[in-house]
Amino acid sequence: MAAISAASAAAGEAGEVLLTVTGRVAEAPVELTRADLEALPQRSLITATTVTDGRPEFEGFLMRDLLEHLGAEGDSVVALALNDYRAEIPVSDFEDYDVLGALTMDGAQLSPRDKGPVWIVYPRDDHRELQDIRYDMRWVWQLVSLHVK
Repeated sequence: MAAISAASAAAGEAGEVLLTVTGRVAEAPVELTRADLEALPQRSLITATTVTDGRPEFEGFLMRDLLEHLGAEGDSVVALALNDYRAEIPVSDFEDYDVLGALTMDGAQLSPRDKGPVWIVYPRDDHRELQDIRYDMRWVWQLVSLHVK
């Protein structure tokens, strides 16, 4: 937690907050900049979506890594988007699957215009059960906050 907190303080002067995490985390609320999120181990994922053409390549952090790094202790998160869309997501999704907090798609930084700056992306091509509307509703784009319950 200290690494992200220190990075947040330093980046707070230079970068805007992309994601706020509240609820059952070690030092809530935690405000994270792009630099904070990029400091987490990065992963890539190629998968089809219901809202893009083809199979884009996404890159970002694993949601479980973020929650672990923040000392989250909950069974679910409420993900909130810029447009006030919210979805409750079981933490078990993040433990069972390599769910990304995507920051880029096909090498380009995501912006609010194209579902960013953070988009929750499931590895839908890798698991048949993820090709279900229940999971599609959890693909929160324009993510601005997570509340750990």
